[in-house]
Amino acid sequence: MSVLLNNVTNCICLAFESLQQDQLGFVNKSKLKVLTANIGTFLDLYGVEKGLEHFKSTPQLNFDQYKYYLQNEVFSSLPDKLPMPELREYENKIAEVCWLVCKKKYLQRETKLFSEEAIFQIFRIFCVLAEMSSDSMEHSYQVFLHPSEVSIIAQALASSVGCIFDEEDFNNLSISMGNFRLAPFIAVLESRCIPTVKEDIAIKEAITDIYQRIVEDVIKKGYLSKKGYIFPTMKEYWFVLRPSELTYYKTRSEKDKCDTLVIQKGSRIEPLSTGYKFILHTPAEKHFELGAPDHMTRLQWISSLQLAIDHSDQVQSYQRLQASKRRLQRQGRIQEMMRARAQLQEERNARQLAEGQAKELEAVVREDSKKLSELLDVKIKLEKLLEEETQAKRDEEIVRALQARVLAEEWEKREELERLQEEQHKILEEERKRRKQYEERQKENEKELQSAASKLAELETEKESLDVELRNAREKIVLSEGKKELLETQLNQYASISRSGDGVRRAHSFMPSTKEKPIFLEVRPSTLKRPIKK
Repeated sequence: MSVLLNNVTNCICLAFESLQQDQLGFVNKSKLKVLTANIGTFLDLYGVEKGLEHFKSTPQLNFDQYKYYLQNEVFSSLPDKLPMPELREYENKIAEVCWLVCKKKYLQRETKLFSEEAIFQIFRIFCVLAEMSSDSMEHSYQVFLHPSEVSIIAQALASSVGCIFDEEDFNNLSISMGNFRLAPFIAVLESRCIPTVKEDIAIKEAITDIYQRIVEDVIKKGYLSKKGYIFPTMKEYWFVLRPSELTYYKTRSEKDKCDTLVIQKGSRIEPLSTGYKFILHTPAEKHFELGAPDHMTRLQWISSLQLAIDHSDQVQSYQRLQASKRRLQRQGRIQEMMRARAQLQEERNARQLAEGQAKELEAVVREDSKKLSELLDVKIKLEKLLEEETQAKRDEEIVRALQARVLAEEWEKREELERLQEEQHKILEEERKRRKQYEERQKENEKELQSAASKLAELETEKESLDVELRNAREKIVLSEGKKELLETQLNQYASISRSGDGVRRAHSFMPSTKEKPIFLEVRPSTLKRPIKK
């Protein structure tokens, strides 16, 4: 059964990797017997591990040899096509066996945000979406997950628990790491998706939801009302849709299963005009009337059911087909990039070749043009020599006549130069005198500037002394104003006392007296200025 073996190859490879004693890619047959016996037990095949003793003469096997043995001795006993529920059940059992072999390696972590059950579910998700490629060694393989698949799972997990997924940070991480193996994949989910979530139930529900969607091939879940067989009333159930079946339960916990509606290729959906209902028609002429709570939910269920009908006859699960499509798209993009890169390289090579040919042609043209220009230069030189020879004879007579004139002009120029030299000597003498006068004037200005600076310093010191005197005077004025205000306050008090009573007591007088005389106090305004005489 090639489909089942292909589906569980990643799980078996991870278990095989955990059984290796070294990094050479070989495992002892004694360990492989235990793993093979457990796989055969789940497939109702007993004694399949005994053939390992006679398979190859070596005590160890690499993964290619072990996979070949499983394909020909174990999985070949199964039929070519299995129903999807039975295929899914076999995958679950084999994955559990492989997990028992390799779980110790992945459960030993420093930060444990996921439970053991959640780690197993992540292991299953990883095995469904992962790819396998040969390692740098000849007989070793690696199971890895592409960064785009990791991004899909991480975004789904972060949105399920209400966290924000930093896609830019993840892209930088994926550039540095490349493909993800299982341990880094678990670490990325713990550190990038749920670092602040403290509720274990929320994490468990989020992982379970992704596990059901990827591994159990759940297309959609939700509440729908279904019309009964005996009583024509609508009752609400929790429905779980897969490509080959529609199962409904009493509650959301999916423990009390009511029934399973088989979905086949000939099934069809009929929307009803009354309410938000629709009918699922099966090829066996069975009709199931279902109802949604609103119009949008009904459209979603109709679309999901149509998708399940379209994939009901596939021998492979829907999520694995989608992963294969994404893998083919990535390979197509890589091939396009390689083709584009090869085309660019070809264009670059052609351009370099054309540039080389153009340079060679340019060099040839340059040499030809150089030779031509040399011939033209020789021709021009010969013509010039001929003209010069004829002209030389004519010029010889003219030169003789001009020599006399030139001699006369030379004597005149010499006399003019001597006169100009005398004038320059005079101008230089005048310039020296002016320079001396300017230097004397500059020295006088410097002396005046020094005297002015000394006077300015004296004025500064005088200003500072005046500032000190002014500050002292201000302090005295402030002191006198305080005393003045105190006196005015006392005067105001005595004036108010004199106006309010029969007289002023002797104890309040400023001067001692034996006779009682009226006291007259002059109330001045609150200022130190003298009153202006009229």
